[in-house]
Amino acid sequence: MSETNQNFLATEKIGKLMQKYAIPCIISLLVGALYNIVDQIFIANASYLGSFGNAANTVVFPMTVLALGIAVMIGDGCCAFVSISLGKNEKEDAHRSVGNAIILCIISSILLTAVYLLFMDPIITFFGGRVNPETFAFAREYFFYIALGVPFYMFGQAMNPVIRSDGSPKFAMGATLLGAVMNVILDPVFIYGFHWGMMGAAVATVAGQIATALLSVWYLCHMKAVRLERKSFRLSGRVIPKFLSLGMTSFLAQISLVVSMAAVQNTCMKYGALDPVFGQQEYAQIPLAVLGIVMKFFQIAISISIGMAAGCIPIVGYNIGAGKKGRAKTLFIYLLAAEAVVGGIALFIVECFPLQIANLFGAANESAYYTEFAIRCFRIYLCMLPLATVNKGTFIYLQALGKALASTIVTMTREIIFGVFLPILMPIFMGLDGLLWSFPVADILTFLIAAFFIRQTFRELHEEPQAVPEAQTA
Repeated sequence: MSETNQNFLATEKIGKLMQKYAIPCIISLLVGALYNIVDQIFIANASYLGSFGNAANTVVFPMTVLALGIAVMIGDGCCAFVSISLGKNEKEDAHRSVGNAIILCIISSILLTAVYLLFMDPIITFFGGRVNPETFAFAREYFFYIALGVPFYMFGQAMNPVIRSDGSPKFAMGATLLGAVMNVILDPVFIYGFHWGMMGAAVATVAGQIATALLSVWYLCHMKAVRLERKSFRLSGRVIPKFLSLGMTSFLAQISLVVSMAAVQNTCMKYGALDPVFGQQEYAQIPLAVLGIVMKFFQIAISISIGMAAGCIPIVGYNIGAGKKGRAKTLFIYLLAAEAVVGGIALFIVECFPLQIANLFGAANESAYYTEFAIRCFRIYLCMLPLATVNKGTFIYLQALGKALASTIVTMTREIIFGVFLPILMPIFMGLDGLLWSFPVADILTFLIAAFFIRQTFRELHEEPQAVPEAQTA
C-alpha cells in the first residue's frame, strides 16, 4: 500500500475506520475462539464423553492460551510497529519487522510443541487434570494432538494482525473463518461418526488451523504495503526489540491469564473436594467442567472487546505517527463507549439465560447438581462484564499508543495480583462461592486503576488550538 493509499487512516471518519478495521478483527477473534468452544460443545453433548470430556477440555485450554500469547506478542507487536513505520514512511523497518516476525513465530512454536510433548503429564496435573482418572485420561488424549498443531495455530494467529496492518482485514478474517468452518464440519464427523472421542475433537481443530496457516502463507507472498525481500528474514537486533516491546503487553495479558487459570482451576479442585456434593468421585469433575463453559462464554464477550480494540491498532498507530492526536482521542472515546455496550449486552444474556447457555454445553444430560452450579456460576462470576470489557479495551489502546508500561500495569494487576491472589484468598472464607466472587471483585478493582490511565491519556491526547500570530491580532 502506497503512502497515498495509506493516508485515508488520517482523513477518513473515525466511525467508518472502526467499522472497516474492527469488525473483521472481531469476527477473526470470534472465529478463533470458536475452535475451543465448538470442541467443548460437541464433546459435552457426546454421551460417552460428557462432563469428563468437558472438564478435560477446560484443563487443556490454558495451554492453547499460552501458545496464543506468544503468537500475539509477535503478531500484535509487528502490526503496531508496521503501522507506525508506514505512518512515518519508514518502509525498510516495516518489511524487516514482518520477516523477523515470521522467523520468530516458527522457532518459538516448534520449541513450545517440544515442551508440551516432553512435559505433558506434569502440565496437565498443574492445571487440575488429576481431579479424577477419567478426566486425566481424556485431557492427555486431547492435549497430545493439540500440541502437534501448535506451530500451525501460532503461525495463523501471529500473521492475522500482520495481514490487517497490510490493509487487508477482510482477508485476515476469511483465513480464520475457513479454519473454524472446517472445525465445525469435522467435529461431529470425528466425534459422533467415527467415535474418535477427544482425539477426534483435537484433529478437527488442527485441520482447521492448518488451513488458516496455509492461507496466511499465500498472503505473505502477495503483500501490498510491505514487500518482503530476502533480507527481510535476516534477524535484526535493532528491529526485533522494537516490535516485541509493543507486543509484550499482549503476551503478558495472555500469560497472566494462564497463571490466573492455574490458580482458579486448582482452587476449584481443592474446594470442590471439600464440598459435600462435589467431594464425591462421580461429581468431582462438575465444578471444573462448569467453570470451563463459563470461561468460554466470557471468551466470546472478550473476543468482541479485544477485536474492537485490536482492530483500531493500525488507525491509532498511523495517526500518532502522523502527529494527529485529536483523531486518536476521538477514537478512544468511541472505543470505550462501544466496549461498555458490548459488556452490557453480554451481562444481560448471562443474567437472563444462564440455563439455556448451560444446556448448549450438555447440561441437559447431566445431574441437577451440574445445572444448579452452572446457573450460580454464570450469574456471579460474570456479573461485572461491562467493566471487564472496558478494562480490556483500555490496555490494548494504551499498547497501540506505545504506552507499554501503563498497559502492562493494567494487565498484570488484573490477571496476576487480583486474578491469582483473590481466587486463593476469598475461598478461604467463602468456599466455592468465594472463587466465583473473586472474578467480579477483580474487575471492579482493575477498573479503578484503568480509570486513572484513561483520564491521563485524554489529557495527553488533548490538542491545544493553534495560537494566532500577533500580526493578525492587531
